[in-house]
Amino acid sequence: MTILFLTVLALSVAAGVIHSRERMPVRVRPIRRTRLITIRDVLAGLVILPILLPSIAGAHGTVALEDDPCVQRVGGSRVHFNAYQPQHEPKAQYCTDIPGEGDTYLVVDLVDPTLRSLPVSVRVIRGPREGDHGETVASWPATIHPDGVLRGEAKLAKGLYQLIIAPEGFSPSSYLLRVQQVDYSASARKMVGPITIILLFVLIGYELSKSQSVKNWRLFGRG
Repeated sequence: MTILFLTVLALSVAAGVIHSRERMPVRVRPIRRTRLITIRDVLAGLVILPILLPSIAGAHGTVALEDDPCVQRVGGSRVHFNAYQPQHEPKAQYCTDIPGEGDTYLVVDLVDPTLRSLPVSVRVIRGPREGDHGETVASWPATIHPDGVLRGEAKLAKGLYQLIIAPEGFSPSSYLLRVQQVDYSASARKMVGPITIILLFVLIGYELSKSQSVKNWRLFGRG
């Protein structure tokens, strides 16, 4: 979202500059080549901007817990879930969308200390429905975890699963795990940013094509 915001802001400023120049009185005179280079430099900067911006917003690990999709509430307290498949990607970590089949390491962090003094059990069942129904793929008995970390392993095939976290004395909560599944809604959300940027580029190009400076360059610049 930071990348999209900064890119849209830069494009909006560029569009505003174009409009402000259009409203200024224009003298019909040959345009020097140095002015053409300036316009090209601005457009080149706008094209390169989306490529350079990821370095500005690269601190993905600093996302607040409230905005982290891997965080849920169990019994009023927060837990954080990650899945790992080092046989496919040694350093990659996943939340609910797991790209590959096979051995999967599951890690649940008990963020709030309240849960660390309670026995907590974990089950992985096959199927998309919430609840205790379905084939159990893996389970860990209720145990107290003073360090706040629950670790386990499950062999997951392609399909949908529920990871159920159940603290003793509280209602359980679950994560929907998608193994080699396409989340079309997430894909659509990811496309909103690039499409918006493309449309803004088209708008700026259209405004530039109508600008008096470009028309003058077409008339006199070639000479």
